[in-house]
This record gives sequence, structure tokens and C-alpha cells, in this order.
Amino acid sequence: MPFTKFANLDFDQIKSSIRDYLRANSTFSDFDFEGSNFSILIDTLAYNTYITAFNSNMIVNESFLDSATLRENVVSLARNIGYVPRSRTSAKAQVTFDVVLPDSSTDTFITLQRGIVCVGNANDTSYVFSIPENVTTTVRTDSVDGKKKARFTNLDIYQGTFLSAEFVYDGSLDQRFVLDNSFIDTSTIKVYIRKTNNIGEGTEYSPIDNIVGVDSDSRIYLLQEIQDEKYELKFGDGFIGKKLGDTGDGTIIRANYIVTDGPEGNGVNNFSFSGTVLSGKQTDNSSILGTIIGNVQYSDASGNSSKITTVQASTNGSNIESIESVKYYAPRLYASQYRAVTSRDYEA
Repeated sequence: MPFTKFANLDFDQIKSSIRDYLRANSTFSDFDFEGSNFSILIDTLAYNTYITAFNSNMIVNESFLDSATLRENVVSLARNIGYVPRSRTSAKAQVTFDVVLPDSSTDTFITLQRGIVCVGNANDTSYVFSIPENVTTTVRTDSVDGKKKARFTNLDIYQGTFLSAEFVYDGSLDQRFVLDNSFIDTSTIKVYIRKTNNIGEGTEYSPIDNIVGVDSDSRIYLLQEIQDEKYELKFGDGFIGKKLGDTGDGTIIRANYIVTDGPEGNGVNNFSFSGTVLSGKQTDNSSILGTIIGNVQYSDASGNSSKITTVQASTNGSNIESIESVKYYAPRLYASQYRAVTSRDYEA
């Protein structure tokens, strides 16, 4: 009795099929398949077949976007049709405050260093708020109290911890540039490339999500999600975007970004200053940064000592895009091909 039909691949059904097959063979006509040791061999065959069938079914399911269940596979399949899932989003707040300088100061501007700026509190839980780039403002003399102040007005701060990753490019290797942190807000990523012996940031590279308008001189990078909700930077190959090592920009790659708690950072409206500020002065030819201002005195927009004015409480923090959302939007974005013609195109 040949195996021509596989209607059911449950363990009991497989075992029954094997037993029926052996009974149909005259060599085993006198065997008691229920009570003999032969039953153990049949169980082993049935179990092995069952596991093989289960693994094969899972492999096939994970090969298609509609049936895949593991996030890594869903993201990989979506990437094949040009879709990058949304990352976690930092809750963003706006604050205003003054940095008060000593009366003897001759500095003309103040730079708020990237990284942590404030610590906020909500529901007896503290949250760190940072900025991804330096922010500079000028020093003025207050018309009310005559003190020298530098005001940061409607400053956007992002809930999360500021981190950096640095890579050294080696053209002889098949390198991957992986940001080794989960929960990154990809909108805060800033990528710079500089020469080995140079100081400073270097040349900034811009993110893209499609290659329209990109040529061999474009300083761009692409971002893709990989395992464990981490992200990988991809650079040009000399045809689509500048190739690393051939640009003259350098070989040191630095990526700055913020790792966030997502929606947990929403609703924070009480902040205390925890940042670092540098004083500086403008000369005829250049700007000169001084030392870090110690024991920073600051006040809110009304002049109240040691206060920060909350312009807007933290909002819009969100989790990484769900698997269900990726399955829904990826094929629709692919179908729209970045058009805006039909209602479906606008939705995508």
C-alpha cells in the first residue's frame, strides 16, 4: 500500500498510516503491531515524520509575508519590497530657560552640548531627556535685572539616552555597521564621516528611503532593521551614493542617536536642568569655545530662579511598528510606488 495521500500529518494519523502500510505487506502479516516491540519503532518513525512535517510547515510559512510570525522574517520580507518599519519614537517636549552668566563674563554665545539636557518626572518616575545635536544661542543683557543671559526658547528635547557608535572603515573587509542598541528612535540618528587625523564632526551624511534623485556624488546612507530590533547603516557603492573610502571624506564613521522608552515618556511636564553648556566668544575670524560653565545658574522665561518653563509636555512617544502593521502597509506602499494618484496611494 503506497503512500499516495497525506491528508493529515498529526502524530496519530502518521502512526496509523505506517501501521496500515506494514500490515498490507505479507512479510509482516503475523505481527502484532500493538503489543510487540515493533510498536516502539513505529512510534519513532511517526514522531520523526511529525517533527519533519512541522519544521517544513514553519519554514514555508516564514517565507511569505502574510503567514510569517517572527519579526525578523517579517521585516526581512518587507525590506525586499522596499519597506522600512517605523522605529520607536521618542516623546518630545518643548522647554524654555535662561542660562545666567557672571557679570564679569565677556562671552557672546552659549552652546548647549548634545546629550542629556533635563530630567523629567511623572507619576513618581524619572525620565531622561536629551538632544541629538548641539544648540547655540547668543548672550544678551536682560532689560529687567541687567544680568547677562542666554535664552534657549522652545527647545525640543527628546525622551531617552543619547549614545554614539564609531566605526573604522576597512575596504578589504566585508563590513557591517550595526548600531548595537535596541529601542533607537531612527529620526534622531545623525551620521558623520571624517578623516582619521581630523578633529570635529566631519561630513554629515543624510538618510534616504528611496533612490530617486541619488547619484554617485550623493552623501547618503540607508537604514534597515535587523535582528532584535537593531539597525544597520548601509552606504553607497559609488554608483548610487558615494562609496566609503573613495570620497575623500574619511574613514571614521560616527553615528549619534537616542535610545528611548517610547510611549512611557509621554505626559512629563516637570523638568530640572541636567545639561552641559559651553561659553564662547566671537572674534573677527572665528568662534572660540571656552570652558564648561560650572554651577550653571538658570531661570525660566519669567526670571524665576532655577526654573524651566515647560512650553509643551512630552507627547507622541510610540512603540516600534507592530508586525501586523508591517504586514498591512508594506504591500500597499509597494503597490503605490511612491505615487499619489488613487485613494489607496494616499493612504499608503
